[in-house]
Amino acid sequence: MIMTNKTLKVVTVTLNPALDLTGSINTLNTGTVNVLDTGSLHPAGKGINVAKVLAELGANVTVTGLLGANNEQSFVKLFASLNIKDHFIRVDGDNRINVKIVEKSGQVSDLNFPGMNVSEDDIERFEKQLFLLAETHDVFVIAGSLAKGISTAQLKNWIEILQKSGKKVFFDSSNAALSAGIAAGPYLIKPNDEELSEIVGKHLNSTQEITKAAEELHHQGCQNVVISLGEKGVLWLDQSGWMQSTPQKMQIVSTVGAGDTLVAGLCWAVLNQWDKAQALSFATALAAFAVTQIGVGVDDIQKVQQMQKNIQITTLTTI
Repeated sequence: MIMTNKTLKVVTVTLNPALDLTGSINTLNTGTVNVLDTGSLHPAGKGINVAKVLAELGANVTVTGLLGANNEQSFVKLFASLNIKDHFIRVDGDNRINVKIVEKSGQVSDLNFPGMNVSEDDIERFEKQLFLLAETHDVFVIAGSLAKGISTAQLKNWIEILQKSGKKVFFDSSNAALSAGIAAGPYLIKPNDEELSEIVGKHLNSTQEITKAAEELHHQGCQNVVISLGEKGVLWLDQSGWMQSTPQKMQIVSTVGAGDTLVAGLCWAVLNQWDKAQALSFATALAAFAVTQIGVGVDDIQKVQQMQKNIQITTLTTI
């Protein structure tokens, strides 16, 4: 039984859920038959991954979004097992299946399918649910891609309304959805260096170029800009300036869900009102722990806390 703290309330929003079909293999050979060593099928989508980690940490989690009714069973089972409150809007159709092949080297090949089409009625029902939850919740995590039928303008509008009503919106997406969400000025964004390059329209070759691009987003209204650099750590810019974390070298099993786990760690820290250094060291340790396993979750918080002691935190005055 997961014990939750009723005061640490958060809503995660997943607008394009998926069932992740994850398999492991020594080396993937394209253009031929590959026999996988292991395989699993489990509920996913960035917002659901964040919800799972937060629930296991002890948060009082509510999930919403748009969920295909035809194959919802494993999602419902997951939510029940973690005491997650299910406020998803059911829509006609199947949730997509994403295929992730994890090689022994840690390299991951993703085949992400587009997902189901949703109607204007589906979207209106979701919007009503979202703002109903906003009457009783102050922290929202909107993460992942958009189902077909949802426009980037609608996404931007939802974030703007939540932010203007005093909510903290953690936002994590990619491509056009990421650009639209950033324009709404969310509380926190977490692009990686590649996604940041896509936003600015050019490849960022150095830490100085990365931080300059991030500072532009901060000036545009994103209060917290967190840049994930993979095994090199995390950069975080807020009103107090830059802070960087550097984790110990990890044996990487899979990077699937590491970014979602980082977002969950940052959200957990904000819910607990931790200072910036404690928040960054914990979130970095949590993400580092995530790459040592296949699948998303925190089955041993003591290991995370031990890893946290070895996270190097540096306050950067100039870059």
